[in-house]
Amino acid sequence: MKRTSFLFCALLLMLTMPHPAAGSDDAQDVDDRIGVVEGLAGPEAVHWDAQQGVWFVSNFNGDASGDANGFVSRVSSDGTIVEREFMTGTEQSPLHGPRGMRIDGERLWVADADGLHAFDRRSGAHLEFIDFSRFDPGFLNDVEIGPDGSTYLTDTGNARLFRITDGEISVVAEAGLASPPNGVVWHPGREALMLAPWGGGRTLVGYDPARSEVVDGPTLPAGGNMDGIEHWRGGLLVASQADQAIWFVRDGEAEILIRTPGRPADIGLDASGRIAVPYIALDRVDLWQLPERP
Repeated sequence: MKRTSFLFCALLLMLTMPHPAAGSDDAQDVDDRIGVVEGLAGPEAVHWDAQQGVWFVSNFNGDASGDANGFVSRVSSDGTIVEREFMTGTEQSPLHGPRGMRIDGERLWVADADGLHAFDRRSGAHLEFIDFSRFDPGFLNDVEIGPDGSTYLTDTGNARLFRITDGEISVVAEAGLASPPNGVVWHPGREALMLAPWGGGRTLVGYDPARSEVVDGPTLPAGGNMDGIEHWRGGLLVASQADQAIWFVRDGEAEILIRTPGRPADIGLDASGRIAVPYIALDRVDLWQLPERP
C-alpha cells in the first residue's frame, strides 16, 4: 500500500519532556458537555467566527478524496445548525472532503483533497481555489495564517508544510519534520507555527518563519495521532486520537482536560473558552467549557 493511502486510512480511523500535571483525574467527560451538534456528515474540523458568533464545521460527507459532495456547515454558538450546507464549492472547484479552516479577513480558507478553497465567510460564496495538484499532495489537512499574512497548509500524507504568499506556493518544511504534521496553529509566545504530529510521534515541533527553520517544541507524555491544535492561555490544546483525549501543555507540564467519547479531529475554540470537538465517525460535534486557568 502506498504511504499516502496508508496515512489517509489512518486519518479516518482514528525538546523538553513535560511532566504530567496533577489534576488529570479531574478531566471532563461526556457527562460534562454543554452542547451537542448532531445531523452532520463526517465532520472533520471546526472553526469559530468571533464577529458573527458562529461555528463553521467542515464535513467529508463520504469519500474525502474526490466525490465532490463535501460541505461546510454554519452552526450557532449553542450548537444549533443554521445552514447545513452553507458552503459547497462550484462545479469547476467542488468541495471533496473539506478539512481544516482558518479566517483571514472576510475569507474562510478551507483545506481540501487537491487544494485550498476561499469562501466569503458571511455569504458562503465561493471566491477562489488554489490548485495543489502539481505538488502531488498526500493529505492536505490544516490551515493557519502566519504573522506575515502568508497562508500555511500541512500535508500529512507527505510530511510537508506549505506556504502560500501572493498566490505562490512553496514547501517551507519537510526534511526537518520527524512526524507528519496534522494540525497547525500560530503560537505568539514561541513566535512559531506549532505542528501536531500524526502517527506515533508525540513531539510538537514548530516552524519559525522569521528564521525559516524547524524548532523544538514540547513532548506529550502519552497519546498519539495528534490532530487539532489551538493556542490557549499561553499553552496548547491538542486533540489526541490514540487515547481519545484533549491535552493541555504549557510550561513543561501536560494534563488531560477532556476524555472524549470518540476520536477527536480538528478542534475549534472560541474566546470564552468553549471548545468544539468533531468526530468523523460519529457524525457529531461536542461542546465543552474549558476550566479556568491563570
